[in-house]
Amino acid sequence: MTKTILAFYKFLHLQNPQKEKAKLAAFLEENSTVGTIILSNEGINGMCSLDTDKTEKVKSYLQKNFTVTKSDFKESTAHSNVFKKLSVKVKKEIVTLGLPKIDPTVIVGTYIEPEDWDSFISKREVVTIDTRNDFEVKLGTFEGSVNPQTVSFHEFSEWWKDKCKALKNKKIAMFCTGGIRCEKATSFLKTEGIEEVYHLKGGILNYFDKVGNSETSKWKGDCFVFDQRVTVNSHLEPGDHELCHACRSPLRLTDKNHEHYEKGVSCHKCFGTKTDKKISSLKERKKQIELLQDRRRKNER
Repeated sequence: MTKTILAFYKFLHLQNPQKEKAKLAAFLEENSTVGTIILSNEGINGMCSLDTDKTEKVKSYLQKNFTVTKSDFKESTAHSNVFKKLSVKVKKEIVTLGLPKIDPTVIVGTYIEPEDWDSFISKREVVTIDTRNDFEVKLGTFEGSVNPQTVSFHEFSEWWKDKCKALKNKKIAMFCTGGIRCEKATSFLKTEGIEEVYHLKGGILNYFDKVGNSETSKWKGDCFVFDQRVTVNSHLEPGDHELCHACRSPLRLTDKNHEHYEKGVSCHKCFGTKTDKKISSLKERKKQIELLQDRRRKNER
């Protein structure tokens, strides 16, 4: 059965995230939905996969209980679930910037529709900033955009404070995977006194849905996603990447030919960084997975 993949977020003031967690988890389990959902006092952020015939019911619940609107959903399909299980968590922030006073429900940048994005960021006076992590940027980004080279979004504010003098008189355009990081980043820049701050509405996923790989597109490469697909291309189809089970780094298929690649144990990015104990544990895990797969194959005969 075809599966629907929903990505969504909403900044809103939740009084009791723990209470909402219990109700939401029960509802999603009842509707065979798997994925990762984060709740906090500042709102909801999630990605999940479910049977296509249950999509409208789940969307309706999220609209009713978390004021998620139709335009807040980024929707695509897959032949199977892209998550193994359901995880609903309560955290301090739905996306961690580390600045609790930043509130996108109060102040935020100006949205740019996906159809207008390429022409907007082509303007000389616009500086385009990719707010995602460094490894994500290296897999794909918009041509000419700035890479802050952050390991986590938590580092973005420090990067900005180091670069702000050179950028303070520019028009700033920001983007991320689904829109949540750049929305929070624009709110931060507005509180820093930057007047002209813009961001891609719905993020890269919405851009792929509305623009795809048009001849005028400034997008190059694949986009990292936080599920078993690892990356998607501009058609929202799974890209040709997989994760290293040892360090969780995305690998191109050609990376598997590297001398330091050992399935389930290491890749060229993490080779030599693990203790002997950790390597033994990874090899044992690999062995158990192979035994399980072998038993399944025999049972299917």
